[in-house]
Amino acid sequence: MKSVVRAEAKYVRISSRKMKPIANLVRGKNAKEAKAILKFIPRKGARIFLKVLESAIANAENNNHMDVDKLYIAEIYANQGPVMKRFRAGSHGRANPILKRSSHVGVAVSERE
Repeated sequence: MKSVVRAEAKYVRISSRKMKPIANLVRGKNAKEAKAILKFIPRKGARIFLKVLESAIANAENNNHMDVDKLYIAEIYANQGPVMKRFRAGSHGRANPILKRSSHVGVAVSERE
């Protein structure tokens, strides 16, 4: 059985809608290749995914004694987290809602045979 090592970042203050296209870019790729791709994407979500990926690689290396060169991204996701609801004063005494969305980000790496 292949062992899968995970790392998660929860309650990240960015919408999951902005994270999902970045996740699609690196899904299934070699871990080192994915790190190189994420380093050159000029988006906040790429920095978050890079941090979580580096954590998953470190977990695999230190806790499970896996070979870093054989690691690939087995699973990557950005799910919706809780939404903070705020209100802004609108015209004519109304209140306009502001939704501050958050997401739960996770990366799972595994060794390729």
